[in-house]
Amino acid sequence: MNRRLVLPLVVFLAGALALAAAAFITFAPSRQGGGGGVASVGGPFTLTTQDGKPLSDTDLRGMPFLVFFGFTHCPDVCPTKLFEISEVLRAAGDNAKAKQLKALFITVDPERDTPESMKSYLGSFDPRIVGLSGDRAAIDAVIKAYRAYAKKVPLKDGDYTMDHTALVYLMGKDGSFIGAFNIEQTPAEAAAEWLRHS
Repeated sequence: MNRRLVLPLVVFLAGALALAAAAFITFAPSRQGGGGGVASVGGPFTLTTQDGKPLSDTDLRGMPFLVFFGFTHCPDVCPTKLFEISEVLRAAGDNAKAKQLKALFITVDPERDTPESMKSYLGSFDPRIVGLSGDRAAIDAVIKAYRAYAKKVPLKDGDYTMDHTALVYLMGKDGSFIGAFNIEQTPAEAAAEWLRHS
C-alpha cells in the first residue's frame, strides 16, 4: 500500500519542482547591462500553423507577440488562458496596429495536436491566436529555447495528460524576451501594455 502511494508522490513532487524552476528562470531572466546581452528566453523556430502553413520567428518581426504553451486536451488552464488572451485582443481594438498583433499557442502534445485539431480547437477564440504544431524534435527545441516545461503524465485509464508551463511570454518586435505577460490585469490594461511595445 505504501509503495503504491510513494511513486505518485515522487512524480508529483518532481513535476512541481520542475514547474517552480521553470517559473523562476522565466520570471528572473538574466539581464546584462549595455544592451549587448543575449536573450535568455526565445530563439529561432519554424513550426506549422493550424492552417498547415509554416511560420517562423522571423515572420513575426515588427510587432510584439505573445507565446503560450499548452495542448488541446488541457481541461482548464489552456482554455482559460486562451479566453483571457482573446479578451485582451478584443480590448486592443481593430486599429492597424491591433490587427497585426499575434498570440502563439504552441502545443506541448504534437502527437495529438495536428494542425487540423488545433484549427478546430482554436475556432472558439480570437483569430489572431495562431496554433503551432510540429514534430516532437521541433516542439522540444522550442520548449527548451523558451525555458518552458512540459512532461507527459500517464493516467490510470491508459490515456495521458501533460504538465506544462502556464506562463504567457511577451516577446518584443525584434523577437527578444520582454517578460512574463500579466494576464491578470484588466483586458484594457493588458492590451495597452502589449501595444506599448509596438
